[in-house]
Amino acid sequence: MSESKSVYIAISSDILHRGHLRIIEAGAELGEVTVGLLTDRAIATYKRLPVLGWESRVALVSSMRSVARVVEQDSLSYADNLRQLRPDYVVHGDDWRTGKQSLVRAEVLSVLAEYGGELVEVPYTSGVSGTEVERGLRPLMNTADRRRGKLRQLLALKPFLRVMEVSNGLSALIVENVHTEDPEEIAPREYDAMWVSSLCDSSFKGKPDIELVDFTSRMNTIHEIMEVSSKPIIVDGDTGGRIEHFSYTVRTLERAGVSAVIIEDKTGLKQNSLFGTDAVQTLDDPEAFAAKILAGKRAQVSRDFMIFARLESLIAGAGIEDALSRASVYLAAGADGIMIHSKEKDGSEIREFLAQFRAGHPDVPVVVVPTTYNHIHEDELSEMGANIIIHANHLLRSAYPAMFNTAKKILECGRSKEVDDEIMPIKDVLKLIPE
Repeated sequence: MSESKSVYIAISSDILHRGHLRIIEAGAELGEVTVGLLTDRAIATYKRLPVLGWESRVALVSSMRSVARVVEQDSLSYADNLRQLRPDYVVHGDDWRTGKQSLVRAEVLSVLAEYGGELVEVPYTSGVSGTEVERGLRPLMNTADRRRGKLRQLLALKPFLRVMEVSNGLSALIVENVHTEDPEEIAPREYDAMWVSSLCDSSFKGKPDIELVDFTSRMNTIHEIMEVSSKPIIVDGDTGGRIEHFSYTVRTLERAGVSAVIIEDKTGLKQNSLFGTDAVQTLDDPEAFAAKILAGKRAQVSRDFMIFARLESLIAGAGIEDALSRASVYLAAGADGIMIHSKEKDGSEIREFLAQFRAGHPDVPVVVVPTTYNHIHEDELSEMGANIIIHANHLLRSAYPAMFNTAKKILECGRSKEVDDEIMPIKDVLKLIPE
């Protein structure tokens, strides 16, 4: 090994395999190896939460005899570290010449050219993949304790979280696996968490959204979802019920591995919030609702579980000042965050509330549900101060017209051939559910 040469190797996976070891050994033959280890935040924005946290990964890589030092790499970009360290060589597998990582490779070559550094590429080690290893480990590591803490971890690592409604095992499989490839983005885009809506759960059961579906039935739905998915779950807790019952609800959800529950500060027979003032919307006494939150926080066992207070002031026509006042009361009672709801289509209420709320509470997690103001992009909502963005009922709303139209067309035609192009082939249905 030449002591006069320096080598930089970035490791973006938190699961080391023989491919990584091969690259590190190749680097050690060229000079003194510095590993740029991606931070938890960088990994979370690139793929998923790391299996091992930063300190454990640093200890693991630092213990390797071929590694001289470990430094942080806080994004997929090598540029800052390369300009600071100016290594003679960057070593990487040759698999990044094509695909998404080719953009990173091009940047590395550009920075190396600034000072005369060299890129050395090691032939790809076939048959190993950190993603595949993680996928195989996922069922073993998807314990209630690990899953429950994922929401807090993600909130700490990502600028905002995308959340999609799920109401059964099938929709959970969709949200678990769906992703989109953007040619301008290195990392695929996917959902971070799942929302179990009382409206959707009730509707799929053919029941009205008036808290008619009992908690035992709702827990059965949650268990179905958890069996086929690994993403954190946020549960719509309606009003939370009686204060004496809410403590038990919290413990049940927490024990099952749910990450959070959101309860709304209304009382009486539930009327869906999107009816607004067209229906009777009776706000709870803020001190009484705060007592419910406090009872829930006292009941929980772990520090991972979260209780969000859903503010219905804008829905009931009580205004932004009432919402801000209630938020302060609920946070003082121990709420981990708030959800602000509005049915106004222009989004101005949400924008104004967030501006005023963030002035006094810069770090409190805020949930928004842009059902009516869905013209506002996620990035803009994040800039306004939203941490969690829930698409709360869209799978239900897309499923119903699809099923209705299929049923109607078969009825009209007297056979099913006319819908063949609109439905999945039966062979694909048989392969849909993993064995």
